[in-house]
Amino acid sequence: MAWAESGGVRVFYMHHPVEHTPGPAVLLLHGLGSCAEDWALQVAALAGRRGVIMLDLPGHGRSGRLPGWPTISGYAACALAPLDALQLERVDVVGLSLGGLVALQIGLDHPERVRSLTLVNSFARMRVPPTGIPRMLVRLILLAAAPMHALGEWVAAGIFPHPDQAQLRRMAAERLAANSRRSYLQAALAVARFDLHERLHELQLPVHVIAGEADNTVSLRAKRELARRIEGARLTIIPGSGHVSPVDAPGAFNQALLDFLNSLDILEGRG
Repeated sequence: MAWAESGGVRVFYMHHPVEHTPGPAVLLLHGLGSCAEDWALQVAALAGRRGVIMLDLPGHGRSGRLPGWPTISGYAACALAPLDALQLERVDVVGLSLGGLVALQIGLDHPERVRSLTLVNSFARMRVPPTGIPRMLVRLILLAAAPMHALGEWVAAGIFPHPDQAQLRRMAAERLAANSRRSYLQAALAVARFDLHERLHELQLPVHVIAGEADNTVSLRAKRELARRIEGARLTIIPGSGHVSPVDAPGAFNQALLDFLNSLDILEGRG
């Protein structure tokens, strides 16, 4: 466990190095309101095969908060700080939801630092379908007026709706409740303002879009469109998975991720 710094903001991260690996280390970026612990099941799958860096994005977990009303670019700059501290030139970036937006920003603004992007239940710009408007309004009302634990419980119930997901629901609710209201609002507004739709053609690196088929937060249509607009992008749809595919479908997710990374190693003559 360690801290790096970017523009006066302390960024908490964990590094799991490995001596012999066929490819670059993997940088894992979590979703809105959560933290690096989201990736525990991926660290277990990657252990001994690849170096792994997990971090708490600004305003989440143990990391400091960005000033003012930052854009996703501000989060992206902080996400690069651990790589600088570890003197890692190039990584495979995996981002979930908010983390996928940050990964996309890094891939477009700092392509020299990235071998590949894996974008999990993410998008290039927010479009709320008519069916999603009531849910969005409820979230805004809770964020404005309710205690953070109430918001956490409501969000967790939406992303882990099944009876056998009670423990996952509780953990997600606790992590979200640990956020300050301002930090959560900062990140939510950055997501709402995010729009790289017209820049997707600039991506000149391998991209893997992973989509939970049963995600009720980001539509499958939006994720299909994201993959379609990125030249050469791979699309993997995980049946039955919701918004947090690395947690609710770890076996299928880990296999899809490793297959993608292994294919890049082979192309580079490392496999």
